[in-house]
Amino acid sequence: MNTWDLRRRTSRWAILCVALAAQSGLSACTGFSKDGGFAAVAASAQSRLDKNVNWPRTDAEAAKSAAEVTQLLSQPLGADDAVQVALLNNRALRSSFQNLQISEADLVQSGRLPNPRFDFSHASADGQLDIVETLSFNVLSLLTLPYAHDIEKQRFAQTQNAVFLDIAQLAAQTREAYFAAVAARQSLQYMQQVRAAAETGAVLAQRMLTAGNWNGLDQAREQVFYADAARNLTRAEIADATARERLLRLLGLSGETDSAGSVQLAPALPDLPPSIEELPDVERTVLQNRVDLQLMRQNIDALARRLKLTQATRFVNVLDLGPSWVKQGTHDAPYERGYAVVLEVPIFDGGAARLKRSNALYNQALDRFAQAAIDARSQVRQAYAVYRASFELARQQRDVVVPLRKSVAEQNLLRYNASLISIFELLTDAREQISSVDDYIATLRDFWLAKSRLDAALLGNPTP
Repeated sequence: MNTWDLRRRTSRWAILCVALAAQSGLSACTGFSKDGGFAAVAASAQSRLDKNVNWPRTDAEAAKSAAEVTQLLSQPLGADDAVQVALLNNRALRSSFQNLQISEADLVQSGRLPNPRFDFSHASADGQLDIVETLSFNVLSLLTLPYAHDIEKQRFAQTQNAVFLDIAQLAAQTREAYFAAVAARQSLQYMQQVRAAAETGAVLAQRMLTAGNWNGLDQAREQVFYADAARNLTRAEIADATARERLLRLLGLSGETDSAGSVQLAPALPDLPPSIEELPDVERTVLQNRVDLQLMRQNIDALARRLKLTQATRFVNVLDLGPSWVKQGTHDAPYERGYAVVLEVPIFDGGAARLKRSNALYNQALDRFAQAAIDARSQVRQAYAVYRASFELARQQRDVVVPLRKSVAEQNLLRYNASLISIFELLTDAREQISSVDDYIATLRDFWLAKSRLDAALLGNPTP
């Protein structure tokens, strides 16, 4: 057989296989999209998070994102600004975008026709030839091609939701890290004031002890308080550095970028809102908006399709069909034309194990989804309870405790001016007033953290 004959016969069977694929329901091969499915993810981020997400794949796009990040960092960052920087600059998030291309590659591959296989065998002895040429096609793959393609479509949609969930979780983590960093810096500033007041008291106590106007016990108490204040200041410095480094990591910034503290944060946490939001309809909101539950539902659908495919191919898992040419005898002997069929005979394995495994995976996914829905509702209710309680604590600290401390400080200042109390009592009261403000910062931070976690619980799986 010459090369032209082989090509002609191959092309005929290729045309036949394409026709068979068309009859099986695959109208056209799927090609790669221009954006790799990223546009849908970016649209979800814009509509549900009100944030822009870019996936730079060229130098020009990377330069544009870098310029936007630089512009945001040129001014004190608010919480929303910090989230936007993280979504544009975090490299771990960009790596998750590659999952879109991986999944799209699988989707495109699932729409490709399987390549034919050419088998050739040759044997000769005493001028006698035995040649067998077979061109076979995987007919079973052609028949199941539409089902496999649908499964990959579902997986691609799952990947898009999974990437959006990564975006939402990074946004929640960055927001929490931002509030923690701002609160740590505010707390550090107040601890510096407490230490300064304690140092003043310790110096005065030492002078009075030296002059014989004070006893050693009172002087030791002031020294102990000064030592405690210095230790608390060191702890506040550690907390400030830790919180800032965590925020910088989420922003995708290196230590060199912030070597001189160039990344500026807002000077203080946002004030408490006038009121808190009402708890939404948990049943409707959770089941409709939770991205992690949507992912699980998509997984259930994919497993259901795979279960049907497993049932359809339970007994016949291999089916190859194609033309065959055989020559036996001398070189001048003609080729015998025929066909070859490769069929798996289900004698030892009837596919029961594969079917049972598919059934178990499907039922497992159903049970996991049911429990996840219960957990999601509970997470939202719990997050709302913490959010509400945090608001009440912060409001009580702001409206009751801090004003009372301020009033006491003003009265004690009048008493000191009237020589009714000593300077040490005035310093003690000043330290307590500063501590009450620092406590308010902590409660205000807890409120904003609780608000962030409630938003995360409504949107998807909460961050740890």
